[in-house]
Amino acid sequence: MRFSWRTEWPHWLLIALLVALAAANWSSAPDRIPVHWGFSGQPDRFGGRFEGLLSMPLVAIGIYLLLLLLPRVDPGRANYPAFAGTYATLRLAVLVMIAAIDVMILLAMRGHHVEVGAWISLLVGGLMVVVGNLLGKVRPNWFVGVRTPWTLSSKRAWTGTNRLGGWLFVIGGILMMATAAVRAPWAMLTVAGFLAAGVCGLVVYSYVLWKRDPDKVPPAGTTPG
Repeated sequence: MRFSWRTEWPHWLLIALLVALAAANWSSAPDRIPVHWGFSGQPDRFGGRFEGLLSMPLVAIGIYLLLLLLPRVDPGRANYPAFAGTYATLRLAVLVMIAAIDVMILLAMRGHHVEVGAWISLLVGGLMVVVGNLLGKVRPNWFVGVRTPWTLSSKRAWTGTNRLGGWLFVIGGILMMATAAVRAPWAMLTVAGFLAAGVCGLVVYSYVLWKRDPDKVPPAGTTPG
């Protein structure tokens, strides 16, 4: 799978903005920068300039490079061109979430009150909605999508399971974002229970589709020799 500046420039721009924000705040940043928050919403760990200002840009760069590498080592690499635009959007959505967390840290560093729990619920929920809308367009591969032994050995199981998984992610993401307004432990537990049940359901559903597929093939390396 080949990448070009046409698909990559938004990623480069976002990473450059993160690095620029770190550079712009370096000289005026305090010695102690909040880098972790407890369930109470209050910072419970602080770091220095390196951790507080550079951790998110470095994470963004690392994830960007990792997601560029995965298609090159994936045994299903031939399928990536069929969902290249989807894959680029997915990668960009992850970087946007990292950038938003970085902005949250910078705001807290400058003394602004940040509702961390609400932020995280909105960001994670939003990412889930984006992923859910993309899952149905992902083609069989070993790294992206709902991967079970049955989806990896049946195109019918892959397509049906990922389409259903897309709806699960969208609904779960909306519920996750709703917890930003509720702000109660039971709300998060309810969403977690829904997602856990949904994942179990997807595994069973992938098996059912695989069982009914006359064109299924044995997973790699399992053919008797």
